[in-house]
Amino acid sequence: MKHVIIGAGAAGISAARTLRKQSAVDEIVMIATDRLAYSRCMLHKYIGGERDEKGISFVEEDFFESNRIRFCSDRTVTKIDTSNHQVCFADGVESYDKLLIATGAESFFPPIPGLKGAKNVFGLRDLVDARAIKSQGSKAKHVVVIGAGLVGLDVAYGLLEMGKKPTVVEMADTILSSNLDASAALTYQMKFEEAGCMFKLGCKVEGVLSDASGQVSAITLGDGSQLNCDLLVVASGVRPSIGWLADSGIVCERGVVVDNYLATNIANVYAAGDVTGLSESWPNAVEQGEVAAQNMLGMPNEYTDTFSLKNTIHFFGIPSLSVGRLNGKEGDVEESREDRKRYQKVILRDGIPVGVILQGDISRSGFWQQLIKNKVDVSGRSKDIWKVSFADSYGIEDNGEYKWLFD
Repeated sequence: MKHVIIGAGAAGISAARTLRKQSAVDEIVMIATDRLAYSRCMLHKYIGGERDEKGISFVEEDFFESNRIRFCSDRTVTKIDTSNHQVCFADGVESYDKLLIATGAESFFPPIPGLKGAKNVFGLRDLVDARAIKSQGSKAKHVVVIGAGLVGLDVAYGLLEMGKKPTVVEMADTILSSNLDASAALTYQMKFEEAGCMFKLGCKVEGVLSDASGQVSAITLGDGSQLNCDLLVVASGVRPSIGWLADSGIVCERGVVVDNYLATNIANVYAAGDVTGLSESWPNAVEQGEVAAQNMLGMPNEYTDTFSLKNTIHFFGIPSLSVGRLNGKEGDVEESREDRKRYQKVILRDGIPVGVILQGDISRSGFWQQLIKNKVDVSGRSKDIWKVSFADSYGIEDNGEYKWLFD
């Protein structure tokens, strides 16, 4: 059996590990546009100089050799010929028995004339981007980041470590609006501002000004003001990398459409990670890669961890984790507690946790995730919601037997 994996990120590497662990004889081929298997979560540490290129790798140095994986680096897939079971390149093909698409996501550039293609405008999705930002950032005087989500703040953090003082422009009124509530986000905003970062919140970028050499020299905002700029990083979101699948017959909507077994509509073709649009979480991508590999091997396993709103954040020594809803709706109950070292909030709907934010102290995060995932009613179990524990998660059947409520 020959397994081909396109993409060497979290999902792809996890799948390769699982395939080799379960089968000593199957052939495994990995195809990637990069020369290294690296963590995209660590790109900002490369920009800031905290790590070199080897330091952002998340596999052992001899990973491919020791696992007998043929690694085809610096290769760009042009299309998939599902009729003939072939992955196609400009200069050849690679046949497969089972195929996994794990190409991740790519930076999204807003449709602003003069933005995409400018010589000093970059996203941050690949090592190529990080190299360019680091190179140009070393000599830039006015650095602007569009987007105050997790990627935007990763960029800003790396630039701060370079000694730069970036300006971050964000349409929302708070930073990390998709990851945290306003209170938890403010903790990070204050830390970034103390370090020299400036934020322009509630602002929309309306246009860019370019010089004769094709470089952006300034951006214009919705209020009519301008920001000088000789390095611009766009971190306004990502989209699953699916454009190259247009003629493959593989159904794509928000991402590659998969069933509970991570199989596509085409026999013997699977997908995992950001390319599916199921989640942008690293742990979820790892789990999807493992599940997909098991199914490729004929070991049926369903993927059930479908939390699209699960985030982990760590800046300035402060960890945060959020699962589910960030803010309550009408009728919900919000319970929070805060002191100098932590901020924690849980959102209850009809007694069932639907969201939790933990900052500073993220212990018991797995417990809260299980409550949310299994829709466990915690009402009446304790007067203090923060004292609810696994011990409270047993019920009693009519016949007197104990029942585990997570089943």
